[in-house]
Amino acid sequence: MPDQQQEREHLAKANRDIAAGERRVAEQIILIQQMTERGQDTTQAERLLQNFEEALEQWRIHRQLILDAIAQG
Repeated sequence: MPDQQQEREHLAKANRDIAAGERRVAEQIILIQQMTERGQDTTQAERLLQNFEEALEQWRIHRQLILDAIAQG
């Protein structure tokens, strides 16, 4: 079982991954809005956004598992 320090390092990485994922989602939403304004097809961009959102949810679940492990000591 990983020690507390290792879990905290995993938590820090998870938090960085989540922040990066949130930035990707925000940027993709802006891109879709711009494409829509220009009358472009956004099908692929919307699929990519969905993939980003799904990955982000998995990272949040992973972070919660790390937090649970830390809390259990």
